[in-house]
Amino acid sequence: MGSKWCIYRLGDIAEFSYGKMPKKEFVGTGDYVIFSGYKYTESYPEKNTSAGELIVVARGVGGTGDVKITTRDCYLTNLSIKINLDETKVRKEYFYYLFLQSNLRYLDSGSAQSQITINDLANVEISAPSLNVQDLIVKSLKAFDDKITTLSSMNQTLEQMSQTLFKSWFVNFDPVIDNALDAGNPIPEALQARAELRQKVRNSADFKPLPTEIRSLFPNEFEETELGLIPKGWKFSNVNSLLKNTIGGDWGSDSRDEKHTIQAVIVRGTDIPELISGKMSSAPCRWVEPKKLEKRKINNGDIIIEVSGGSPTQSTGRSIFMTEQIISRLGGIIEPASFCRKFEPLSIEIGLIISLHLNKIYNDGKMWEYQNQSTGIANFQTKYFLEAEHVVMPDVEIINTFYNIVMPWIDKSHNNNQIVLSNLRDTLHPKLISGELSLEDLPDLTTDTEAA
Repeated sequence: MGSKWCIYRLGDIAEFSYGKMPKKEFVGTGDYVIFSGYKYTESYPEKNTSAGELIVVARGVGGTGDVKITTRDCYLTNLSIKINLDETKVRKEYFYYLFLQSNLRYLDSGSAQSQITINDLANVEISAPSLNVQDLIVKSLKAFDDKITTLSSMNQTLEQMSQTLFKSWFVNFDPVIDNALDAGNPIPEALQARAELRQKVRNSADFKPLPTEIRSLFPNEFEETELGLIPKGWKFSNVNSLLKNTIGGDWGSDSRDEKHTIQAVIVRGTDIPELISGKMSSAPCRWVEPKKLEKRKINNGDIIIEVSGGSPTQSTGRSIFMTEQIISRLGGIIEPASFCRKFEPLSIEIGLIISLHLNKIYNDGKMWEYQNQSTGIANFQTKYFLEAEHVVMPDVEIINTFYNIVMPWIDKSHNNNQIVLSNLRDTLHPKLISGELSLEDLPDLTTDTEAA
């Protein structure tokens, strides 16, 4: 890089300080304290760390050695160490990127409780170029992170758009209320409050009505059923009636043998959030039996739902609508794990509605109703759920119209751009931070992600 690199002992260019335990009355109230530098709070009455501070997790489970820069004022407990660097030698952002991938976990003392001490940190030696080059490296790596964050935010927005339209059409029945109001039809008493709120929305300056050809697909009145009010001509269908088949998952074998002869990626419940968010999945690749794979292989439009596990604060029932993009990202041959199930819908269009319904009731906390915990592990009552949980279903024209509007959003949110960029960053990062790669060799991130 044309710059002289210097070796520094961290204790010679930095001051260190532990965080501290909060006042006694706040101990144990996790809503108020940052443990290990991870948890910001709005309501904690004291602050001992400002935004932009460099910290290292000193004790804890799983995170010891992680380096962080705080993004806002917070309370730092004695589980972390604050590092005040001499930034005429090493920039804190450069230090952060230096240990972002490798972290400082190798300093762990190996005692019963994982921990790193100030003395451990003081003896760390780091190599750094001139401040100008450090700043350029930080700027380049931050450009990657900013682009990845933007893509992640876009994916979340697209997912939210899908949920919002689903709620508008199939939960709040906004187009039906619009049609009833315009036709002068009476609104059932149970929906009066909703109709009044809808009228306020319709009267707002930024209201954009649905195109006439779409609104004409919806009825303009409601009817009472055993399960409640729904638009006239629609029906309640239990989940079971909307599926071709459902089957439990598989775990396969960690090595090939006479029975397990095909490699497949096994999607677990813990993999679902990262797959939805567009991140590269850590789902394991294992050997499976061809006979089991035949029934369990995931195809475009299938749903994987978690049916065992959970925690005291997280119910079972997390699910994901599997698209071609996700299946391709995982290598093409996918099975649900043994703690999950495959839902195969009657059609991909119906599968999308089922999936959005599952996400809504999960976010609403309704999945707790279908969970039991007779043993140490929580289990989803699949049979009961399939019969008891009902989805409001319109006619096929509305189903297809909804699919044609929403599916492009889902496809776009499931594209691999974020993963491509993350992989590129992770490849370039160690080479850049070590001086192996020249700054002039970096791609231009001001262009489209595909070009990067």
